[in-house]
Parts: sequence; structure tokens; C-alpha cells
Amino acid sequence: MKDKLISAFPELIDKAILKFDVPMADHTSFKIGGPADAFCSPSSIKDIVELLRFCLKEGIPYFMLGKGSNLLVSDRGIRALVISMEAFTRISRDENYVSAFAGLSLRELSEYAQREGLSGLEFASGIPGSVGGAVFMNAGAYGGEIKDTLYCSKCLNPNLDDLQGDYPVLHLKASEHQFSYRFSALQSRALIVLSSVFKLVPDHPEEILARMQDLDRQRWEKQPMDLPSAGSVFKRPQGHYTGKLVDDCGLKGFRIGDAMVSDKHCGFIVNVGNATAQQVLQVIKHVQDTVFERFGVKLETEIRMVGER
Repeated sequence: MKDKLISAFPELIDKAILKFDVPMADHTSFKIGGPADAFCSPSSIKDIVELLRFCLKEGIPYFMLGKGSNLLVSDRGIRALVISMEAFTRISRDENYVSAFAGLSLRELSEYAQREGLSGLEFASGIPGSVGGAVFMNAGAYGGEIKDTLYCSKCLNPNLDDLQGDYPVLHLKASEHQFSYRFSALQSRALIVLSSVFKLVPDHPEEILARMQDLDRQRWEKQPMDLPSAGSVFKRPQGHYTGKLVDDCGLKGFRIGDAMVSDKHCGFIVNVGNATAQQVLQVIKHVQDTVFERFGVKLETEIRMVGER
């Protein structure tokens, strides 16, 4: 893989945009993960398309990365080209519509909307992810979800037939995302978000800010914001609250190595030092087994697990 990429993209090597053996612990909110064989931060859609075409033609695996906030990367790393969207952060407004590129953080998106006097994204201000990842997963918190404000998205369909031409971009209306709880059709279709447009509602900036600050206060009071994590580990089971189930099993503070069930919110697993992915997986399994044995409830993971086991 390395020799092929060096030969095909010397200009990206020269600009230090394409690197090799990059520790994924430096690119995930969990601060966990072994090296990626190759890591690229393209700055144009053209570069992304060319990288995808090359990977598909050469049979090289690839992985699209946003802010790395919902990921558990294997200790062995990723045998693939990781394509980071970190350079795609442009944002603009057209009346009540805000357009944001996929690499922009949700915090930056919600703060921009607040300054512009546009309401609807307050719930997203504390979610530690990117616009692209949030649309892909239909991220949500405190009663709000991405589906509530999304108007449309521009995406790539990563197959050779659909990557022809100078600008092979798909335009998806909100309904075509087929949103449900922590799901969008982008997952089943393996589409790549480039940018999204959100339809918002005019409001006073001070009132929007007050709501954001109140949600931030609640997060800091109830969630382990001061420790590395991947956010909520488990999906919310119907009719239950994950944190309460785990707490009722006496698992608050349960720990294997430096991977620990948060003593602040039992729906989180935190890295209290130098946790490994293997330790996190062991904690996840113990929590799932214990909750099922006591309550008969199967906890499904919300975080994505990537790389060699």
C-alpha cells in the first residue's frame, strides 16, 4: 500500500498531507488506537475523489474519519488508508439556512448559528463530533436530533461508476437520509458526507446562548466531560435508560486496567490513564453480560469499532 500511494500521490507526500504509520490515539476522543497504515488530510473534493478512485482500483481499504469522537480503534491499528475530513470546515449562511462542511465540529456549527441569531442546533453544542459524522449517525442529545434541522446534504457514492467526471456529487434531500434513532441511509449505502445544509429558525442570540449554556451546565454536571471517552457507549434500549440499568447492576466505577465505567454517568466508559481498546471491549462485554443476566435487556453498542481485533 505504502509504495503505491507514494508513487501515485507524490504531491500529497511533499505537502505532508499524506503520512504513514500514524497513531490513531492522536485522532480519537478516546485517546486509544494503534497506527493507521496511511493517513491523509485532503483539502479539496478533487483530492478525495482521486484517493477513492485509486483505492477502489487498487483494492486498498479506506476509512473516512471525522473528529474520531464515536470510535474505538483497535490497539493493532487500521490496515487501511484513513481519509480525514479535518480540512473541510467552511461554513456560510443564506437567510435561515446554514451550510457546513463535513469536518466542522458540531460545537463550531452551533456557535456560528447562535451568533447569526438562528435557533435549532442548541442541542448539538456539546456533542463532540463533526457535521459529517453527526449526519451519518443522526446524532442527538437532550431531545434534539440532526434530523430535526437537516435540509439536504452533498455526498459521494464510493464506487467507480459513481466517481466519474469532475464533480461526482450526490444531492440528498432530508427525506432521502431516512433518519431513525442513531441511523441514516448513509450507513446502509456507505455514502460519504461532504457538506450539509440546516434549516433553522430566527431567534435572539442572547436567548439561544442562554439555552446552550444551560445544556453545557447539565452536561458538565452529569457527564464525564473531563476524561477521554467516545461518548455514550450503548444505544438507548426501548423503555429503559442505559445509565440506570448499568448503575442498578452495581457497575459504576467498574474497571479493567484504565478502562472504567464512569462514576458520573454509567452510560460512558472513560479512559482514566492509558486504557487499551482490548480493555474497553472487556468492560463493554462485562456490562452487556451483567445487564442481560439481571434485566434481560440486550445493550447494543453505539460507538463504532474499527481495525484489527
